[in-house]
Amino acid sequence: MKLDQYTSFKTAQDQGVLWITLNRPDRLNAITFEVYRELTDLMGALQGAEDVRVVVISGQGKAFCSGGDVHDIIGQLLHRDMRGVLEFTRMTGLLTERMRILDKPIVAAINGMTAGAGTVVALASDFRILARSARFAFLFTKVGLTGGDMGAAYLLPKVVGLGRATELLFLGDTIDADTADRYGLAYKVVDDDQLCTEADALATRLAAGPSLAYGMTKRLLNNESAMDLHSAIETEAEAQALLLMGKDHREFYEAFCAKRPPVWTGR
Repeated sequence: MKLDQYTSFKTAQDQGVLWITLNRPDRLNAITFEVYRELTDLMGALQGAEDVRVVVISGQGKAFCSGGDVHDIIGQLLHRDMRGVLEFTRMTGLLTERMRILDKPIVAAINGMTAGAGTVVALASDFRILARSARFAFLFTKVGLTGGDMGAAYLLPKVVGLGRATELLFLGDTIDADTADRYGLAYKVVDDDQLCTEADALATRLAAGPSLAYGMTKRLLNNESAMDLHSAIETEAEAQALLLMGKDHREFYEAFCAKRPPVWTGR
């Protein structure tokens, strides 16, 4: 996959794992218009990238992402009309949507402050590994905006439950890594110096696994939340029938019979 066209953050690809590193450490990796656009474009392009099996998002320096840049975004939006502002908010929501429908696992490696839009990028990921320095603040209401931004009011209750989501989105209080873990936001909490190692270990494990099965599982998790029981069971029956006829499942059977590890191809 060609990555040199994305210049507002760092990228590195190795053995099926794509690392995306937000790279504005002097501004705590605050997001600009360009970062939003390029992240959104990249998430769309990744859908058909067979050489990428897992995505890891991290932040350079002392923070994961402090949200939208106050001067480069908020200050400029004050000079836009309603149509221009709506164009922006729809674009930010498209980033979340593309992350959720991407048929590849996304791992967020989170250190330091994670606020505003950064919390939603973390929330839209499939796994969140937290350094002990990590802190979350869904602070939209603290700047006079709705707590439901970029899909936060849709995603957060599904992760932490309605009660906790109400608390976090209404009050905008900062919570530490242990509290985030207790609320259900974390896959794992690790020492800061182990964050990249743990993220790489998880990404490597996922990259070596059955990517077709992962992609279908993510799709079902997304789609079934709004279904009744009958519809959900039928959807899973149809999806499982497809994968039962897939090459990866046949490979499992042949590997089992031959007493060897399966070699997954994502087919």
